[in-house]
Amino acid sequence: MKVLIGDANGTDKAMQQHFAAKDYKNVVVYCTGGHCRNNLGNWPTRHISAERGRKDFAYYAMKDQEMAKDASCGFMIWDGKSKGTLNNVLNLLLQQKKVVVYFSPDKACRTLRSLDDLQKLLSKCSSVDRRKFERELSLGLSMNEKASPDFFAVRPD
Repeated sequence: MKVLIGDANGTDKAMQQHFAAKDYKNVVVYCTGGHCRNNLGNWPTRHISAERGRKDFAYYAMKDQEMAKDASCGFMIWDGKSKGTLNNVLNLLLQQKKVVVYFSPDKACRTLRSLDDLQKLLSKCSSVDRRKFERELSLGLSMNEKASPDFFAVRPD
């Protein structure tokens, strides 16, 4: 199985360490711009050109959107707080791709096949975090309207 993975510090890097320790070869690292932050297994890379100079959420989300297009399904480790991970889940679900989410507060995996499944998982997040997601990802409006895949695309400020 081919593994598509990001180059971020944190979970991406931890998963890269796991695959490198197992000498797993079938990995592609997705990076934004000309430089990968992490590629611990010296695997092939897919560089996504950046249309913006500021290295903010939208800058790195471009890579994540391309990775979601190329993936057949997804596996996420989510703390219920990271908007980047949630955005990745949305990118996959809106393309009718299954996502397995390890939800760390419950220490359990959940298989998401629809926005309704995601809504159930979001109900386990704090109200503060849900409001943040609604504000920063236009989540409330989008989930209610069953938006098109482009609705969740991160747009420059």
